[in-house]
Amino acid sequence: MTEEPLDVAVLQRRLAEFAAARDWRQYHTPKNLASALSVEASELVEIFQWLTPEESSRVMADPGTAHRVLDEVADVLAYLLQLCDVLDVDPLAALAAKIDRNEQRFPPV
Repeated sequence: MTEEPLDVAVLQRRLAEFAAARDWRQYHTPKNLASALSVEASELVEIFQWLTPEESSRVMADPGTAHRVLDEVADVLAYLLQLCDVLDVDPLAALAAKIDRNEQRFPPV
């Protein structure tokens, strides 16, 4: 496979092509994708569940745990990007707008 620059549109296209090639698009409804996103986020939380704050700050130092974190982060992002694709939401524009609103809601001290 040829390496393309990483950006949201490229990743969304790759995810869509992957799902289409396996006839999975039929299952990629907003409800199913939101549910899958929640499950994957919970799997990420599970890694940190019983760690102290100090231990949680060092999870990437352990190769086995780091691998699990990277996989779960990738799963969360994949489902979020697929959900945005299905709903025709620009995730970067949504984030920028949310940051703008938060800057207004929470002024610096």
